[in-house]
Amino acid sequence: MKRIILIVAILMAASITTFAQKYGFIDSGYILENIPSYRAAQEQLNQLSAQYQKELESMHSEIEQMYQDFQAESVLLSDDMKRKREDVIISKEKDYKQLQRKYFGPEGDLFKKRQALVKPVQDDIFTAVQEIANEGSYAVIFDKAGGTTLFFTNPRYDLSDQVLQKLGYK
Repeated sequence: MKRIILIVAILMAASITTFAQKYGFIDSGYILENIPSYRAAQEQLNQLSAQYQKELESMHSEIEQMYQDFQAESVLLSDDMKRKREDVIISKEKDYKQLQRKYFGPEGDLFKKRQALVKPVQDDIFTAVQEIANEGSYAVIFDKAGGTTLFFTNPRYDLSDQVLQKLGYK
């Protein structure tokens, strides 16, 4: 009997603490859209990406032209000349792939630039959310823009504007 009373007491205490917790959500997409430095950083990253892509496309078309020329002239070339031309084309393709990794790879220039421009804004948002969570005694704050599926959200619990205010915007 004492065991049953203890289990019931534990379950009641657990349910009371569950009801006492506060939850909120933010929309990081909305927050980021309202921060001018983030929009400027995105524009700069888009321009840099387009520049890199244009350079790579130019290099790729040059390789394609070299290959087409080789195909057309291969009948007239000696085996030694064919091998040299193939080596040049293969070398160019390696350079292309290396440049592609340098620009767009996981540790590439674009990634590093994104880290330098966007990460400080994201860190500021995270700090503001932490402060709001601590001040408002929130147990959990969800981000509805980050792939977390929230079927219904009451706008009353949307903390996005508070985050923007904490950051000094709007």
